[in-house]
Amino acid sequence: MPNPVVHFEIISNDPKAVAEFYKAAFDWDIDTEHPASGGTGVPLYFMARPTGEQMPRHSINGGIGNTPRGYGGHVTFYIEVDNVGEALAKVEKLGATRMFGPDQVPNGPVIGLFKDPQGHTIGLVEVSD
Repeated sequence: MPNPVVHFEIISNDPKAVAEFYKAAFDWDIDTEHPASGGTGVPLYFMARPTGEQMPRHSINGGIGNTPRGYGGHVTFYIEVDNVGEALAKVEKLGATRMFGPDQVPNGPVIGLFKDPQGHTIGLVEVSD
């Protein structure tokens, strides 16, 4: 059995600002008023539910938290969007920097990459039915 992606994290020096960015850019449900414990060295951790569902059927949930002391942070995931070009334009208006795209992957989807306002690299993918 393959190992599916079941969670994502955005670990940042300013998790509340990152959470507000993703709420505005993609309408994600992120409760920034009630942080969860992030465990050792991670004092803030906001649960992120992109579809709003506690147990999503067609996506994954994740978390946004503080960086442990001395660590720069990390993030890795692609976000499915209806139109990569429109999504890139929207995130640029919100302070992101386009890295490339939209670009058609040979025999694959349209993709794009951007850096969010804190420099995290994020992918966008346009999946056709």
